[in-house]
Amino acid sequence: MENGAVYRATTEEHPAPARGARKGLAAYFFLGRLKLQQRVLKLLQLVLSLLAFICEEVVSQCTLCGGLYFFEFVSCSAFLLSLLILIVYCTPVYDRVETVKVKSSDFYITGGIGLLFLLASCIFVSTHDRTSAEFAATVFGFLASIMFLLDFVFMVYEKRQESQLRKPEPTVNTEPLTVPLNA
Repeated sequence: MENGAVYRATTEEHPAPARGARKGLAAYFFLGRLKLQQRVLKLLQLVLSLLAFICEEVVSQCTLCGGLYFFEFVSCSAFLLSLLILIVYCTPVYDRVETVKVKSSDFYITGGIGLLFLLASCIFVSTHDRTSAEFAATVFGFLASIMFLLDFVFMVYEKRQESQLRKPEPTVNTEPLTVPLNA
């Protein structure tokens, strides 16, 4: 008997490539940890803060540059921090860090960025030179701050719902009575 005849039915000369559901970089991303509304808000925060930063970077001249520089700092920080939060939620990093710490960080970062972005947008509106790039940057800045604050409000609402579910019910004392009532 020839070796080829014996092994031909059970082995393949060139096995097919492994067929997984996801390959490469896509295997590390999982958006299921976030609810749909949170996913949409996080993506809008990311995109709008990036657009605000890009529009602000297009500005070539400024009369009062303090507002522009503050807006630049806040919009860049907002983009990077929202990207970081999204990466943590959507990658295996989430499994390595305590869930409470991730959600707590997201809560405080989102609220802080929302307030700072709103403040930076207001300051930039009052100091800009009214060019189209500055106008677009402030519009994207206000929209991004609204998305951050809306996400923060949803997180506050969820925390309130969780705390109401965890409230212990008043317990009835079930210990035996050891002291006489008329003593």
